[in-house]
Order: sequence, then C-alpha cells, then structure tokens
Amino acid sequence: MILWAVAGVTTLAFLIALEIAARHYGLPGPITNQAKEVLLAPKSGPLLYASMALMMVVLPRRQRWIATAAAVGIDLVFFLVRWAVDAKMMFGNGALWVVLAYAVIAVTRRTGPERVLLLKGVGLALLLVTGRKTGDAWLLITSKTRPTVLDPYVATADHALGDPSWLAGRIVRATGTIGFHVLDYVYIQLAVAAVVVALYQLRNVAAEGRFPRHHLVRTFLVIGLLGPGIYMIFPVVGPVFAYGPDGGHWAVADLWPNTPAMNAPYPMPFDGITPRNCMPSLHTAWATTIFVHSRKGPRALRFAGTFWLIATLGATLGFGYHYGADIIAGVVFALTIEAALRAQARGWDRSAIQLIVHGTTVFVALLLSYRYLPEKMAAHPWLFGPLLLLAMVSVVHGYMRTTRLWEPAIAPAPRPEPQPEPA
Repeated sequence: MILWAVAGVTTLAFLIALEIAARHYGLPGPITNQAKEVLLAPKSGPLLYASMALMMVVLPRRQRWIATAAAVGIDLVFFLVRWAVDAKMMFGNGALWVVLAYAVIAVTRRTGPERVLLLKGVGLALLLVTGRKTGDAWLLITSKTRPTVLDPYVATADHALGDPSWLAGRIVRATGTIGFHVLDYVYIQLAVAAVVVALYQLRNVAAEGRFPRHHLVRTFLVIGLLGPGIYMIFPVVGPVFAYGPDGGHWAVADLWPNTPAMNAPYPMPFDGITPRNCMPSLHTAWATTIFVHSRKGPRALRFAGTFWLIATLGATLGFGYHYGADIIAGVVFALTIEAALRAQARGWDRSAIQLIVHGTTVFVALLLSYRYLPEKMAAHPWLFGPLLLLAMVSVVHGYMRTTRLWEPAIAPAPRPEPQPEPA
C-alpha cells in the first residue's frame, strides 16, 4: 500500500508539472483536458470504456452489470443533449462518471482491504486515461522545445535497412481504402487492445482480492512515461513530415513514399507544431508488449496479439510515421522495460541484471550509431543492416532465454505405482 501511495503522489506531482509546462505555452495541460471530459465530448470514447472495464476487474459480477448500465444510461442522456444543441457527438462521459463514482464509494462506503482493492482498480483506470492526456502534453513540449529535428540522420541510417518506410508506404497505398482504414483503426485503438489482454490477465482479481505482481498495464504505462524523454534527446518527426506532403514548406521535398531521401545528414529546422515523437517508436514498443503478454492466453488472444503487432508495424511504417530504425529501437526499448518490471516483481538476480544491462547497452548503441554513423551505415548496407537486426535479435533472444528460466517449474503428475496382481 505504501508503494501505491508513493506512486500516486509521484504521478500527481508529474501531472502538475506537465500542466504548468503546457500553460507556459498557452495551452491546457493533462489535468485540465481530463477534467473537461466530465462534461464535454471526450477525445476517445473507446479508451474511457476500456478504462472502466479495467476498473471493473475488482467488482463482483452483479456490480459490473450495474456499472455498465449506469455508464450507458449517462451516455444516452449526454447523446440526446448534444443532439438537441447540435454539439460534437462522442460517447465516454458515462464511463468516466462511473469510475469517479467508484472512487467516492471506495472512500466513503468501503473499509479495509475492500477499500484498498477498489482504489487500486480506480487508480489503474484513471492512470490509463490520464496517460493519454499526459502523452499529448509531452508531444506539445517536444514541438515547442526542439526547434530542430534529426530526421536526415535517421533517414540516412535507414538506407542500411532498405528504406522500409518508403516500401511500406507504397504497399499501403496499393491496398486502397480498405487497407488504410484497417491499419488506421489498429493504430488508433492500440490502448484498447492492451486493455483486452490486461482484462484476461486480471480476470481473477475480484475472486482473489489482489492484483498479480506483474501485468501488461504496468509496462504500458512505464513505456509511455519514459519514452517521451527519449523524444527530447533524439527529436524526429517522421518521413511523412520531413520528406512528405504533411511537412508543408518545412519538408526537405515531397519524396515519401516514392523516392528515398539522399541528402547529407544535418540538424533540420522544423515547425513548432509537429510532435518530435518518432525515436523510439512507442507504438511498436506497446504492440510488442501486447504480443509478449498475449502469449499465455488462449489461442484467440495469441492470434489477436500477433495480428496487432504486425498491423501496428505496417501502420507505423506504411503511414510514414516512423523509419525502420525507430522500429528496431522500439522493440529493444520495450523488452528492456518489460524485463526490468518483471525482475522488480519477482526479485532481482544476476540474469535479470545482465539482461537489462544488455538491452540498455544495445539501445544506447543504436541511438549513437543513428546520430554519428549514418553515412557509413548507408554506404555499407550489407554490413550495417544485418548488424542492426542482429542487435535487436540478441535482445529478443536474451529476453526469451532469461524469462523462460524465470517460469516456475511444473512438477510432473505423479504416476501410480504398479499394484500386485491378485493370485
């Protein structure tokens, strides 16, 4: 409970700091934006309902039905009012109201372990929805504080990988509107997919009266917390902005996805609006953790985790939001964080430390090579391309080998001893 209290205070202090930073640039911060959604149209209704579902893992079945009915009823009222006044239509307010109502119930109507469990469920739900607002504030800060971007460096380094974003962009265009809309939905609703996997992992919380020591939401939130810090160190806007039509007059030229960029690397000035949110690809990192955590689920969940990873990679590259170098860094980033959180939950040992040091070293080496060796990488693709992939594979292999050793051994079922035959 002390750990949860410390985490809550730290999160609140972080949100206040981001609120102040956003206000400095004349825009509302995460606290204000979240408070608005109590009455105004939410940005993402599915995310709010997914967060409510996450909170409901601590409730008995009857209360889950009551909470769902209350959320839908409140949303119907909001829908009718918005329709009557011709306001923006979106659902989700009801889900947020229910989550907040259970926070009040936990404080006023529950005691002891039951109160603690309900507060944990509410806190987890609010962390997920607030994490989205926190990310928006971070993106604003990156665009205002980093006037130059390093896209020419990453685009040059990407020649060693065969310019996968340019290739994927042409493939997505060839699939037409159906392929575009499918990938767009996968890309936008990544957090909802994470909640589906998390709900399976947390399905026994109400019965057991406790959360498991480690689950997907922990990794999801930590990736979102640490990733934007790398954006500040290595600001990149992505090929569709730096080399495509979305960059306007700030773009080098309208090259993506038809003509790979061939200019020499240099710090490139860019607008004060576009987020510098490419390095590493957090969508890839999140999709990787969804894939990892879905491995212990039923076949349908494993299939969904695999599909979401492949589709997310196709969207991040095919929409021109990321380079191939971002994808590799995102996988390494995700597995290193996942390993650290699993080690924290089970207890640290030598294998955990070695795995995390290895992942961190590879991640730092990737960033340094993208920044200081891009021209050599482009000049020798048959050397550096395989090296980049081998570096990522080494972390994947190390993660799989180490975590397999962490799994509890399953004792074989006792075999009945042969009984003497009656004479």
